Amino acid sequence: MGVDAQTGKFLWRFDKTQDTRFGVHAATPVGVGSTIYSASAAGGGLARLQATGGAITAESVYVERKAPNALGGAVKVGDYLYGTTNAVLLCTEYSNGKVRWEERSVGPASVCYADGRLYVRGENGDVALVEATAAGYRELGRFTPPGQPERGGAKAWPHPAVANGRLYIRDLGSLWVYDIRQAAASR
Repeated sequence: MGVDAQTGKFLWRFDKTQDTRFGVHAATPVGVGSTIYSASAAGGGLARLQATGGAITAESVYVERKAPNALGGAVKVGDYLYGTTNAVLLCTEYSNGKVRWEERSVGPASVCYADGRLYVRGENGDVALVEATAAGYRELGRFTPPGQPERGGAKAWPHPAVANGRLYIRDLGSLWVYDIRQAAASR
């Protein structure tokens, strides 16, 4: 839903992808221009916002069960959306939801984009480096951070982050920092 940032006044709602079991949209939406992509366990969908006579409506463009919908969110790169479901990493066309490719990769994951690459952090703690291309899944490397904390049945849900040539991975009370500038320079 959208609200006026200054007044808090309700403006519009898109609930076609709401998880009816829990009544939530847990993933961060992706907004581009007048479109909003939202997702939950129910699937993912795109809405187009339209203003008419001072009112804003959210019209459904598509809703797809097989779309990036995991808690780890999705990222838009060019005309494509990258994210995971409960089993696979997907590349879909942002404008229509059509799946370009899917791969098991590291399973359900959080996704971050930087320098032409996807940093994919699986719920199991593994990290994959994947080229951001609609041509197909191209894994450039994979690793498991050393000395991971004992999380019992908990999942590794924190998102990876990239800043100033460094990849940041955290999990419970641990933080790993990797210098990725050399890898970016060798591309």
